[in-house]
Amino acid sequence: MSEFSLSREEGISRGERALVVLPDRHEGASSTARSVEAKLDEAEGLAAAIGIDVVGRKAFRIRQPRPATLFGKGQVEEIGKLINEHEAGLLVVDAALSPVQQKQLEDHTKAKVIDRTGLILEIFGERAATAEGRLQVELAHLDYQAGRLVRSWTHLERQRGGFGFLGGPGETQIEADRRLIRDRMAKIRRELEQVRRTRGLHRDRRQRAPWPVIALVGYTNAGKSTLFNRMTRAEVFAEDLLFATLDPTMREVKLPGFDKAILSDTVGFVSNLPTELIAAFRATLEEVNSADVILHVRDIAHPDSDAQKADVEGVLASLGLEEGQGPPRIEVWNKIDLLDGSEREALLAEATRREDVVPISAVTGDGVERLREEVARRLTKGNVVHQLQLAAGEGSRLAWLHSHGEVLDQRVDGDTMRLAVRLSPENWTRFQSL
Repeated sequence: MSEFSLSREEGISRGERALVVLPDRHEGASSTARSVEAKLDEAEGLAAAIGIDVVGRKAFRIRQPRPATLFGKGQVEEIGKLINEHEAGLLVVDAALSPVQQKQLEDHTKAKVIDRTGLILEIFGERAATAEGRLQVELAHLDYQAGRLVRSWTHLERQRGGFGFLGGPGETQIEADRRLIRDRMAKIRRELEQVRRTRGLHRDRRQRAPWPVIALVGYTNAGKSTLFNRMTRAEVFAEDLLFATLDPTMREVKLPGFDKAILSDTVGFVSNLPTELIAAFRATLEEVNSADVILHVRDIAHPDSDAQKADVEGVLASLGLEEGQGPPRIEVWNKIDLLDGSEREALLAEATRREDVVPISAVTGDGVERLREEVARRLTKGNVVHQLQLAAGEGSRLAWLHSHGEVLDQRVDGDTMRLAVRLSPENWTRFQSL
């Protein structure tokens, strides 16, 4: 927790009745445009992820956003009526609101208001389990709330006398709070920078080892954690819930031809992911940058699967991983068990024509062994078979070859061992320096 404490005037509690509203801005027809119902479903899912009871939902067509309220005057009045009809105490707006818009909507509807960014931050705050995750969430939350002090806190009009380093005479409480927030954010950034350096050292150590790292990325609820559990026999929390897991997890995974490999599960992405969160989780997502193979897990049975793919690719691009750049990427078309016969056959036929796709069901295990084989093939692509001779006493170098390459043949000829070993270019260079 932070070193200072600011009490919210009103909090959000589990089981609170809420109305979800969507400002529908016409995006035009495109392959990645979501339907209004799909957007409302996702907003309702985000609210349910922290136990909010959604009692009503509605989309409002927005032609020209109003600076003060986002919605038009008549729409705001209708929202107020719906809140009264449903006896809702919370209004969830599936869009980013300015502090002014949030305050004005609260005044007009007489309900607490939370926007999409605030809702995702609430989820992340509840789910972050590690010290690093909590720091990242707190940084994002402080960044978000800094501009909302006027509406969020009860004690802002008090004046504060000056003493020590706590401000000069007449410093208002809001100025003091903003300064405290800035100081806390600076401290968290320093701590996260230390985390980033530590992660860098760990990555360097893994590369020297080295064991290949496979990173799972994907839209939230695409089935990453279920696949992670299937491939590693781990018990990472996996549920039909948006953002079921947040903190990255790494486990050993068995791959054909490899003594050991590491599978990394990362936080799920979502459309319109708050910029505060992308910035805060950059240190964690840097693990994707250093992976040897990226598995992009897609819920291929979802009607908005193409739009979800575009959102994930957008976040990866913000990390410098535009499609076609960085580590090899495999699309994992998950949840094929949810498709009917003809649709499934068409999808499998398309996957057969492509080299970068493996269709699977993480729940049933269908296709997972094929995925292991494809990952191993990608990891060994470009590997070369080397004919080597080792002295009988070079046991450590022999063990290294068995751990980091594929020993195809091994014979003893007097005091000499003759080997045929398939190695990646990187491991061949490392072996020569041993």
